[in-house]
Amino acid sequence: MSRRRLARALSSLALVLGCSGSDQPAGEIIGPGRDRASVASKRAAQMAVHRALAPRSLSGTQRSKAILFGDLHVHTSYSIDAFLYALPLFGGEGVHPPADACDFARYCADLDFFSLNDHAEALTPERWQRSIESLRSCDARSGDPASPDLVAFLGWEWTQTGSTPETHFGHKNVIVPSLAEGKIPARPISALPDDVMDRARFLWLARVAEAAATLGADPYADLLWWIRRITDVPFCEGGVDTVDLPRDCHENAPTPARLFEKLEQWGGETLVIPHGLAWGIHAPPGATLRRMLEPAHFAPERERLLEVFSGHGSGERYEAGAAYADASATAGVCAPPRDDHLPCCWRAGEIIRSRCGDLEPEECEVRVEEARRLALEAGRRPHWVIPDTTAADWLDCDQTRGAFKPTLATRPLMSAQYGLAISRRDDEDPQAPAERLRFGLIASSDNHTARAGSGYKQTGRKGMTDARGLASPRLERWLRPLVAGDTEDPTRATPSPPTAMGFRALLDAERSASFLYPGGLVAVHADGRDRRSVWDALIRREVYGTSGPRILLWFDLLNAPSGPAPMGSDVRLADTPSFEVRAVGSFQQQPGCPPQSHAALSPERLDRLCLGECHHPGEARIPIEAIEVVRIRPQRNSEEAIEDLIDDPWARIRCPGDPEGCVVRFADPDYARAGRDSVYYVRALQAETPAINADTIRIRRDESGAITGAD
Repeated sequence: MSRRRLARALSSLALVLGCSGSDQPAGEIIGPGRDRASVASKRAAQMAVHRALAPRSLSGTQRSKAILFGDLHVHTSYSIDAFLYALPLFGGEGVHPPADACDFARYCADLDFFSLNDHAEALTPERWQRSIESLRSCDARSGDPASPDLVAFLGWEWTQTGSTPETHFGHKNVIVPSLAEGKIPARPISALPDDVMDRARFLWLARVAEAAATLGADPYADLLWWIRRITDVPFCEGGVDTVDLPRDCHENAPTPARLFEKLEQWGGETLVIPHGLAWGIHAPPGATLRRMLEPAHFAPERERLLEVFSGHGSGERYEAGAAYADASATAGVCAPPRDDHLPCCWRAGEIIRSRCGDLEPEECEVRVEEARRLALEAGRRPHWVIPDTTAADWLDCDQTRGAFKPTLATRPLMSAQYGLAISRRDDEDPQAPAERLRFGLIASSDNHTARAGSGYKQTGRKGMTDARGLASPRLERWLRPLVAGDTEDPTRATPSPPTAMGFRALLDAERSASFLYPGGLVAVHADGRDRRSVWDALIRREVYGTSGPRILLWFDLLNAPSGPAPMGSDVRLADTPSFEVRAVGSFQQQPGCPPQSHAALSPERLDRLCLGECHHPGEARIPIEAIEVVRIRPQRNSEEAIEDLIDDPWARIRCPGDPEGCVVRFADPDYARAGRDSVYYVRALQAETPAINADTIRIRRDESGAITGAD
């Protein structure tokens, strides 16, 4: 190239680099606070139900508590994955900033409280401050602080993922109780590795791409601008107390031990809520909650709650078949299928077997074994070893059968039941009590469009769930071979590394979207509506979770030494425990939005935020059909088999189907005889109603019961 041409090229590049994307504002909250009379009326109606069902043995304090509903896992477009899926490329509907969460929680979902939990790694100092200001603005509209219509909590997500069980801890939401100046951490703390910036050698390419994207593609330029801004924020200096760090650096903690150390240095109150742990798209085979019991990573004073259900499914159940397959995978062996579980590594071999054609039987078998080995080595993405397959080709491999709204490729050793069953003894003091995980079980949404409490109706699959994918099937067909590689020989599997998959994950939408649901809710038994009352109920673990319906639930130990003890209690008892459960089904929903929502928000905002459908309860309730009791007897030592300690269900008690509610009592005479601890929780099952993705991968069987295909 001549000097003149080179000079012209550099001048053109300089001109292009002068263009750029821009930052995103926090948006504007539109709706005022809700009418105090309507909030008081809702509480009065609920308390009337409570008094009608409550036994006289309950204390006056327990009788006066109200059940409040909220969502402690809400992402806005300040999370980079949320912004990405808002782009036209993925059929997105545009950004949903923090202000949308306030209006949605108040006038679409009719919540009592919610929190923001954007991913910490992408929260620049400016966006962290804007999130705080947006929540304060939301809070300022809530009326009397002693009885606000809505409580907005500040938080973030600590998003840690490892490619091996030894390096994997899982995701956690960190939440603080106050929005007051001086009571908020200066920075969110991410789970990024210490050396992550050393790997970012080619970010100048993003700067060039950003400039190019400004030519008629502003959202993409804004994304690239944001990526560049994230990388411009320097990492905080290591080994410095968090309170001594500057406000405008990026603070990271790649392990829970580091996270808890930094939270301790900060000194304020926090709740750290693990979530999405059993979801196999993040957790590698063999990942286990036992890591939470290791002394360095054990923080029971902060980790008091576990999000057991979200829009990504239920991580409640421990599945013995999946646990067997996981243990085999950890040992480097592909487990054969069982009646309750089909390992994906095994299915990979069967797909190759079906393609052998004219190959010699011996060679076919070699390729079958090769496919199983490669799928096993691929970790979280076994299906990429045969990239030309469809979702249906893999049947229901790695899935739990018969579970309610299961997670994708569940990891049984990360389930709530497993966590409640395990224990750890101190090797230096064998006589000391065993350490255990003591969780209150909650649910939330994990919604990525600022739609706090999105599960109030089973509508709007592409907005109320995180279902997404490339907007153009033609584009996906073009990208798949470029990203996943071509299948040179369809009779052989190809290696696929178990590391982060990057853009490949965006092409997994068809299968993963079957395991995305409208979100759940967390319910608290609170002494009042104010911020402190909600927080204290969370700390007490006087909580439960629902898959979206606003079921009213009370669960009390009637013969505790100091009188009836509510859910979340930890009680020492020598006698046979006696329990009472009271449950009332949720109201049937009416179409559209209530008058109060129409008065507060314009038709355009109701349509965009609420998709034209709000929480709009009628007067009739859905009856409760049954109460299921789950009993878990935690390990005395790590040698005890987990499946022998979980009784699910231990009891199933049918209800009369009365819309006014169901009251049941039960006792456990085995408790005193066994002389060991027990954990009890209950499920209230209301009558079936249609639900999005309630039937995930649909297996077809022949007359003998053998699986012949999947829909």
